[in-house]
Amino acid sequence: MDIATYIEQHSDPESALLAHINRETNVLTLNPHMLTGHVQGRVLSMFAKMIQPQRILELGTFTGYSALCLAEGLHADGVLDTIEINDELEDMIRRNISSEPRIHLHIGDALEILRQQLSDYSYDLVFIDADKRHYIDYFNAVLPIVRQGGWILADNTLWDGHIIDHAYDRDKQTLGLRTFNDFIATNQSVEKVILPIRDGLTIIRKK
Repeated sequence: MDIATYIEQHSDPESALLAHINRETNVLTLNPHMLTGHVQGRVLSMFAKMIQPQRILELGTFTGYSALCLAEGLHADGVLDTIEINDELEDMIRRNISSEPRIHLHIGDALEILRQQLSDYSYDLVFIDADKRHYIDYFNAVLPIVRQGGWILADNTLWDGHIIDHAYDRDKQTLGLRTFNDFIATNQSVEKVILPIRDGLTIIRKK
């Protein structure tokens, strides 16, 4: 038994719906490793339940797993806006989230949707899990619409160890994450800590 299996066995299990999405994603999509997955899903759920947000924003829906996890902690009359650029996933996403009417799916480029449709809202919690090359752009776009004392979670910030591996010095996604991590580390408008969960989850609090 490895430590990841031990952690799974000693954490709450996935719901039947999440387990179904997990299996379906692994069977039907080209990049199933993009799925948030069991343990990180429980972490997202726990954070949301601690914060009890009225409004959540997610950048990068994929197949809807993480949105459902975050919605577990959403206020009873709250809203979760989630943005996915891959329109080929829309039908699958809508099936997967159909039981949760508080999740509002937006299909398109995250920066454009933020500017054109969501700029007037205020968010308690933001989860960034989209194109790693644009993490700084996403952060700069969402920070003004995060309430004071609100939270931003940035996924994949250790990038399976590539973040410190010189073999990836020319990889654009790795470089994007390195630049983002360095930028956040010196940004005095937020508090921050990286948790070594899966391939890195940065917890950011707006001062």
